[in-house]
Amino acid sequence: MLPSGVVRRGAQGCARAKLRISDDSAGVHVLLELLAQHGDSTESLIPVAIETPRRLLVACFRGTGRKIYAINPLAAALYRDRGSVARAKSDAADARTPANILRADRHAHRALPTDSEARQPVAALARAHQDVVWDRQQMSNRLRSQLREYYPAALIAFHGAGGPD
Repeated sequence: MLPSGVVRRGAQGCARAKLRISDDSAGVHVLLELLAQHGDSTESLIPVAIETPRRLLVACFRGTGRKIYAINPLAAALYRDRGSVARAKSDAADARTPANILRADRHAHRALPTDSEARQPVAALARAHQDVVWDRQQMSNRLRSQLREYYPAALIAFHGAGGPD
């Protein structure tokens, strides 16, 4: 599942619809149909606020030409705290928070730039490279931790007595 609760907010912040969608083209079509039922048209596209500025949903929304606002997860957490002091996370609150941020403070957030044909493959390669680098570092850290716990002599053998910690 992608967004487990998608909420379309009215100008006053009242929820107009709520549903779960799958992370595939069928889910995107269901969401686009729901937006169309609530006034979305080619002349007046409903803007979208989302915490993750990648993945299939964002690519599909970019294809429709609408403005997409990527909300920083740390900013979303601060906004979530404004509405509830319990710090309880829920799917409904996770969907409501970006919608409220966009409704109340759109002027403080920047829409994602439009993708050109030449930029898309470069962005995909850069993301893939970044993911591989992060995975390599994570695996290296795990290996070092396991060696330190079960076979510390290996760390000394490979890095000497002053090996990295």
